[in-house]
Amino acid sequence: MKRLELICLMVLLITISFRYTEKLWKKPLDWPEPVYNFKKNPLDSATVQLGRVLFYDPVLSSDSSISCASCHSPYNAFTHVDHALSHGIKDRIGTRNSPVLVNLAWGKSFMWDGAVNHLDMQALAPLENHVEMDETLPHVLQKLAKQEKYRRLFEAAFHSETMTGERFLKAISQFMLTLVSSDSKYDRVLRGENGIQFTEMERKGYALFKEHCASCHTEPLFTNQTFQNNGLAPDSILQDVGRMKITGKSSDSLKFKVPTLRNIERSAPYMHDGRYRSLQMVLFHYSTDIHSSATLAPQLRNGIRLSEDDKRNLIAFLKTLTDNTFLNNKQFQYPRTIK
Repeated sequence: MKRLELICLMVLLITISFRYTEKLWKKPLDWPEPVYNFKKNPLDSATVQLGRVLFYDPVLSSDSSISCASCHSPYNAFTHVDHALSHGIKDRIGTRNSPVLVNLAWGKSFMWDGAVNHLDMQALAPLENHVEMDETLPHVLQKLAKQEKYRRLFEAAFHSETMTGERFLKAISQFMLTLVSSDSKYDRVLRGENGIQFTEMERKGYALFKEHCASCHTEPLFTNQTFQNNGLAPDSILQDVGRMKITGKSSDSLKFKVPTLRNIERSAPYMHDGRYRSLQMVLFHYSTDIHSSATLAPQLRNGIRLSEDDKRNLIAFLKTLTDNTFLNNKQFQYPRTIK
């Protein structure tokens, strides 16, 4: 094949890949450009489906009892709600509450301490963690290769039954990339949809949010992707130093990744260790219970003064971030049609 023909073929294949990506993932209007490089892993419906099946399969754990969805339920914004700290195989208890999985294409790092710096590598962390899935990637691939279902799914996704670690991880990434939440009441109000308006409480809450919260929980993602010490008193048992565990820098002590507030109504318990069961408790913390330390976020050094009415209004606004379209999307739920 001549060089010019080869170049034209490559351009055509890239164009087709982008068209597949656009069908499965589209940047919401006025949102920032994603961080994830789709050119290196363009979305394809068969690969997304493979990732979806893997996400819900407990075979990924050493005793086939825990799947990704065990800690990341679609009905709870892809986290869990039944206990403060995540549980792994044999009911082993972890040290943190599982973060929500949403709008991951904009993520610069992952996990509460930023231990993972690329989405394609994220699934390895729980997979090989002794407390969580307690597996190894090579052994998982061996187990998958024994199942005709996965041989068919890998063939459909990659035109080959060969199961590699790269293909496995990219498939899970593709599914997680589709988890975009951008259709809450807040979004509809900002889009100016007919008949959709904030109530008086929501409007007042939005003003309070912009005054007190938006510097860290920046719109439209409702996180600025940074690590902050938000004034939580250290747990004497867990002794979690946060970001410092990764960087080794004392300046990162007690700093954790700023979580998104999207779907926060459905993602309790709150904070990295799940210590708060309600939004009321969270606001009590910020208004009266800030623990002072050397790395405390500057904007919290004087606390946040909130009256009881302020708290009610702020919670009313936070509930406008609930995206039922996202939470009830059957494309994100357990794939019951796969055998």
